[in-house]
Parts: sequence; structure tokens; C-alpha cells
Amino acid sequence: MKLRKELWFGFSLMAIVAIAILVLMPWGHLTNGHLGLLMLALIVVAIMLGFPTAFTLMGLGVFFGWLAYRSVNPALANQQVLDLMVQRTYGVMSNDVLIAIPLFLFMGYLVERSALIDRLFRSLHLATSRVPGSLAVATIVTCALFATATGIVGAVVTLMGLLAFPAMLKAGYNVKVAAGAVTAGGCLGILIPPSVLLIVYGATAGVSVVQLYAGAFFPGMMLAGLYIGFIIVLANWKPALMPPLSESERRVPLPPLAQTLAQRGSNALAGLWRALTAGSGAGVVQRTVLGQLLVTLVPALFIVAVLGVTWRVATAPEVEASTAGLVQAGLESADIKEESTGLAGAPETEEEDSGVKEPPGEGAKEVAPLSGAEGAEPEGAQEPPGAAKTDEAAERAATAAKAERFPTPPWFWIVVGIGVAAIAVLYWLWNWERLEVFKLLLASFFPLSLLILAVLGSIVFGLATPAEAAAVGAFGGFVLAAIYRFIAHWRGAEPGGQGVAALFATTVKELGGIVKESSFLTARTSAMVCWLFVGSGIFSAAFALLGGQELIEKWVLSLDMTPVQFMILAQFIIFILGWPLEWTEIIIIFMPIFIPLLPHFNIDPLFFGLLVALNLQTAFLSPPVAMAAFYLKGVAPPHVTLNQIFAGMMPYMGIQIVALALLYIFPGIGLWLPQVLYK
Repeated sequence: MKLRKELWFGFSLMAIVAIAILVLMPWGHLTNGHLGLLMLALIVVAIMLGFPTAFTLMGLGVFFGWLAYRSVNPALANQQVLDLMVQRTYGVMSNDVLIAIPLFLFMGYLVERSALIDRLFRSLHLATSRVPGSLAVATIVTCALFATATGIVGAVVTLMGLLAFPAMLKAGYNVKVAAGAVTAGGCLGILIPPSVLLIVYGATAGVSVVQLYAGAFFPGMMLAGLYIGFIIVLANWKPALMPPLSESERRVPLPPLAQTLAQRGSNALAGLWRALTAGSGAGVVQRTVLGQLLVTLVPALFIVAVLGVTWRVATAPEVEASTAGLVQAGLESADIKEESTGLAGAPETEEEDSGVKEPPGEGAKEVAPLSGAEGAEPEGAQEPPGAAKTDEAAERAATAAKAERFPTPPWFWIVVGIGVAAIAVLYWLWNWERLEVFKLLLASFFPLSLLILAVLGSIVFGLATPAEAAAVGAFGGFVLAAIYRFIAHWRGAEPGGQGVAALFATTVKELGGIVKESSFLTARTSAMVCWLFVGSGIFSAAFALLGGQELIEKWVLSLDMTPVQFMILAQFIIFILGWPLEWTEIIIIFMPIFIPLLPHFNIDPLFFGLLVALNLQTAFLSPPVAMAAFYLKGVAPPHVTLNQIFAGMMPYMGIQIVALALLYIFPGIGLWLPQVLYK
């Protein structure tokens, strides 16, 4: 029986690694450093052979750790390696960052089962119906939103494979194009927050998950935009690959009110206003007309609200923080100076640099103006009343509150002009069909968007930790699942059938099953991640004990590379590792090797993490692993082959390389938001 191409590829990689071990390893005089490199090569081969990653890491880590301890003190080797296992396991159990993983997973599984994504895809499909390649564009946008709400690649690819993939095939789309859109869009959850990968990287590299989330937002949107741009260009270049939808598929059925008012004019805003001002003579229910008019005005109200917030931020006065309360709390003058500069670790004065210290009396006089005293008071002297200092602080706060706003900057009026023009164009094109599409988006897109904004906004703006925000998101996912399941049963109920109480009971019963299934999946995935961390901790400790890390560092530093050359080499290695390995294995096994080298090349670990996250999408898009392809194959029609799915993913791998280059050339894409929010 002939082996498949991906199996030949995997066996070839294993053969290369095995031959390299046999040829390059000095078997006659093995040192601990050589044992470390041997351990690293063996873990790659073992994972490619299909052994469980977490337990393989633990097994090799324990064995080689025992060898490392035995080379120093054979009598204590057994006890020390057991202590290492306990310490690493406890370290994972006490890691607060990992708490967010099960909560975000639980939120994602609940949203997946809330019957919301099919409504979202349908509304986005209608909203983009006149865009070339509209179904593929709607697939990418839906995947990006769904990925933002879940961060679970398998869930996104599987669900979109059931919803969007058959719809694209039915519309005459090329199989490769349809498969590429689903798999590439589904992998956006690796990069776009709340990405589990970013949490794992933050815990491994010691980088703030909050800053990683803020930094990954724009690169994720950039990558989704590149995907959409590629689809539109391809649809215009080769229309046969993505035939435009027929006129009947683009049309939205109008409700009776819209059909009645559409006979008097095509513009929805003007028609609703005329019906409202005409009173009961219009032949429609005024309450319904008023409700439809309020829905119609939502975009304008949103734009006005954004302009108002922009004006307040642009003209807000700078309020200087008072140091009176700090002095009253007993802080030293040096601390106050550092606080007033706004820079931790600010350069010291010339006297301090030269080692010359002032007499105590002069130093006390220097503190006096800050504390409001004339000089150093003798011990036991009466302190000035605390009420006076409190009044002084209150007076300063009141003065700051009354401070005049800055003049409105000229650029703000340009933004206002753009906003007014957008409102004018929007309502000039606002016909009855667009109103119905907007109502569909309002019922599917905006609830999910509010959940995403609540979760990610609270994290990025420092209102909650990732674990706290994930808990709120899990509760929000539960509420969304309950509401949308009830609506689905209510709409599907026959007239005169079940009452509200019966529908409520049915929804509660179904919701219990959803929560049970989501809890099981969350526990399974969380256990896998946590055991991976335990195995990684034991493996990396044994690798360091054997001197493997030191050996790699010496080799890399001996190459005398520039930061650009090191970055290219590191990303190339990660790109290659993404073929046979999954992202969890790459982050947990190989990041501890790269991270210690970053300070030597003056590379920010935050920026490096963003590049790694963008690069590691190849782990899901490149054969022979390409988990996204196997997820899609599991739900695709029988005639769709794995090779067709692989071929559809190839252009998106090229787009990822372009995105990596853009992020490296313009690092502000990823670093601007963290610098603005956390400077």
C-alpha cells in the first residue's frame, strides 16, 4: 500500500534527525551538553512518532534529569529528580496566569453552542453580498469575530466547515478557494485575543498577557485584512473561482411594514419619518414605526458618541498629581523626586553620581519645601494639623477639576467632517433591504461584539485581570447561549403549541446539556495544557542542568549575528518547526531556548512574542500536521480530498510571510497600542 505524501514527509524529517544524531554525536566521549542536545532531538522524533507530548516531555525530562544529577552526586540523584518533579508541578498549580485558560475555553465552547454563529454568517453574507467573493469574505469576517470570542481553532474551523464550506460549494466556489478561506480564517484565533497561545507564551516567557493582548490586536486585524484583500483581488482576477451570487440570493425578504412603506419611497429613513409625522393616517402602527426609526438611527448615534468621546480625550486638561499625600505618608525626598519625573530609574543628580553626599541639615532643607515645613524640626515637635494638609490637597484637586480644557485641535474638525459625510452617505444609501440586513447584524453581530469588547476592553484598559475578565466572559457566553437557544425554540414553535413556560423548560434542559458538554471539553483541553506545562518545566530544567541551554547560547553568540540576522534565523526555525509540530510544543519546548538570547540582541520579548504568534499559524496551515486541514476534512463532503485542502491553504502561508515582514519592518503595528496604554 502506498504511503500518503504527508507520511513520507514526516518519515523523511525523522530520518534526517536520526541520521544527524548518529553522525554528529561524539558517542565516544559524551558530555552533559551533548546529552542535552540528544534529549532535544529525541523529543522531536518521539512527538512525530505520535507519542503523547506532555508525558513524553516528563519521561525524557525525568530520565535525563536523573543523568544530570547522577553525574554530580549519584547517591542523591533519585531524591533530587523526584523533588524536581514535585517543584515543577507545584509551580504550574500556583501559576495565576493559567487560570484564564479554562475560563476562556469555557466561554468559547458556550458561544460555539449558542446558535449565534449561523445567524452571524447569514447576516454578514447578506451585508457583503455585492463584494467580489462575498461568501469567502463573510467567512473570513465571521471567523475573525468567532476567533475573538473563543480563541479555539478547532471549534472555529469545524463550525465554519459545517456552515460556510457547504454554502460556498453550493454557490459554485472552487474547492481549494473555499477550503483555504475556512482554514485560514479559522486559524486567526491563534493570534487574535483572547488567544490561548498568548497566555501560554506569557506564562513561559514572563511577559504580561495584558500587553500581549493589546499588541496582538492590530496584527490580527492586519492579517484578516490581508486575507480579505487577497480574496477580493482573486475574485476580480478569476471570477470563475468565485462566481457572484444571483440576484435572488442577494435579496432580503421584507416584513409587511417595510413592504407597505417601500411603495411610497425607497429610502428607509425618509419613509419612516413620513410615516411617523403623518400619524395614524399612514395606515401603520405608530409604535412599530417609532421602534424601526430608532433602530435606523443607531449608526448615527454611534458615530456621534464616538466623536464626543474623541473630543473629550483630545481636549482633556493635564492634571498634575499632588505629592502632599505622599509626603504625609512618610516617603523620602528621593522617592518624591522620582515620582515627579514620571520615570522609574531616572538618572541621579551630579552630586549623587560623584559620590558627594550633602550634610543632613541641607538634605532636610531640601525636603522642607515639598512638605510645607521651614526646615527640619526637632524630635518631639508638634506636627501641623493633618486637616490643613487635607484641605490643601482638596484645594489642588478642585483647582485641577476647574482647569480649562485645551482648545479643540484642527484635526478634530477633519474627523467631524468625515463622520458627518459618513452619516450623509450612509442614510442616502439606506434602503429597506439595508435596514433589514442591519437588523440581522444587530441581532447577531452586536451582542457578540459587546461580549468581546467587555472582555478584551476590561483587560486592555486595566479594569480586570485576564482571569477576572475571562470569568465575566464565561458568564456572558452562558447568557448568550440561554437567550439564543430560547429564541430559536420560540421561533420554531408552532402557533398555538407550547407556551412560554414549556419553552423555558425546554431551553433550561438543553442549556444544562450545553453546560455539561462545554465543561467536559474545557476540562479536557485545560488538563492537556496544564500537563504540557508540567512536562515542559521538567524537560527545560533537565535541559538546563545538562548545560544544553548554555551550549546553544555559546553557539549562537559565536556566530556574531546582528539582531536582524538573529530574528530571521529564529523565525525561520519556528516556521520550519511549525511543519511537524503543533504550536503548544513549539512554545513550551523551544521558547525557553530563545528567550534567554533576546537581551543580548536587545529584542523586546513582547515584540518577539507577537512575531512568534503570527508565525505559529503555520503550525495549523502547513502539512503534514496542518491540524486545520484535518478539522475541515472531518466535516467536509466525501469528494473533498486532503490534498485539495492543503493546496487551498498554500496562498495563505505566503500571506503570513508578508504579514511577518510588515510587522518586523513596521513594529508600531504591534507595539503602538501597548505603548499608548501602558507607557
